Amino acid sequence: MSDQQQNHCVCYQDVVDACDRVKGVAHVTPIITSTTMDKMSGISLFFKCENLQKGGSFKIRGAINAVKLLDPACKDVVTHSSGNHGQALTLAATMSNITAHIVVPDNAPAVKKAAMEDYGADIIVCESTQQAREKTAQETLDRLPNSVFIPPYDFPNVIAGQGTLGLEILDQVEDLDAIIVPVGGGGMLSGIALAVKNKNPKVKVIGAEPELANDTYRSFLAKERLGNPSYPKTVADGVRVDVGELTWPIIRDYVDVVFTVSEKEIIQAQRLVFERMKLVIEPSAGVSVGVALNEKLKGYCVEYGLKRVAVVLCGGNQDIDKLPWVVNPKWDADIDTDADANAETE
Repeated sequence: MSDQQQNHCVCYQDVVDACDRVKGVAHVTPIITSTTMDKMSGISLFFKCENLQKGGSFKIRGAINAVKLLDPACKDVVTHSSGNHGQALTLAATMSNITAHIVVPDNAPAVKKAAMEDYGADIIVCESTQQAREKTAQETLDRLPNSVFIPPYDFPNVIAGQGTLGLEILDQVEDLDAIIVPVGGGGMLSGIALAVKNKNPKVKVIGAEPELANDTYRSFLAKERLGNPSYPKTVADGVRVDVGELTWPIIRDYVDVVFTVSEKEIIQAQRLVFERMKLVIEPSAGVSVGVALNEKLKGYCVEYGLKRVAVVLCGGNQDIDKLPWVVNPKWDADIDTDADANAETE
C-alpha cells in the first residue's frame, strides 16, 4: 500500500528527508530498559526517552522540519499553544533566526509559559477559548507580513518530522516487534506509523489513549473519524483533543490497534517511572506506559508473539508542584483540568 494511492498528506520519502533536517539539531534520545518494568509486563520493554529531548518533548522534531522548509523570506511564525508545541516551535524558530509569536490562553500553565519566554517567544495572551485563540492568531498573522501559521499536529511537515522518531527507534532496537505510541491529535502516531510500516511492515504500531479521551479508539473501531462528545477531563493534558483530519487517514491505514487506559493506570504508570526508572515524564507519557503494563496488551502480545516492544515517553514537561498523585491522591477522574484546558495534543 503506497502513500500516494491512499492520498495521504505525507509519504515515506518526506520522513526520510526530514531525518536530514532534524539530524544534528534534535537529540538522538536514548533507549532505556528496566528489569522491573519487564517483569511487570512479561515482555522486554524499550523506553524511548523523548522526555530528554530539546524542549522536553518529541515536538521539536516536527517543529524543526516545518521551520526548515519555510520560504527564506519568512521571518515570523505564529501558532496558538499552552504547551509543548509552543515551546518546540519557539526553540526551532530561534535556532533559525526566526521570531515565534505564540498565542497563549490566560490560564496556561505558568511553567510552560515561562519556558516559551526563556526560549525567546513573543507571547500574546488571549482569553481561554478556542475561538479567542484562533482569532488572536489570525490577527497576529495579519499584522506580520510574510508570517506563517504552524499547527501542532495537523500539518504535513510536522507529521513528517515526528515520523523521524519511528525510524530512530528502528535503528536503535534490533528485532523489534512493536511500538506503543500515545495519541491525541495524532501527529506523532501518524508519523511513526507511516515511517515504521514502510521500513518494516512486520513491526506492530499500537496507539495508546486515555479512556476519557478515546476518540481515536472509537474511530478505529468505526473506521471513520469520530470526535470526543465533550472536552475530555483526563489528567493527560497533552492528548485531550480530537484526532486530526490529516492524521486520521494515516492512522486508519497503518496503525494495528489502539488500546485505552484508565486515569488510575495513567497516574500509576507515571509515578512508577518516577520511582523506579528515575525519569521525569508527563501524564501523556504515562498513557503509553499504562498500556505497556495493561492486561489487554499482554493478551495481544501472546496472540501475536510479541516479545520486544518499544514504549514512547513523549515528554517530560511536568509541573513538579502539581504531580497528579499529590493533587488527586484518590487517583480518580475528578481532576481540575482548568489550568490546562487549551493544551494541544500529541
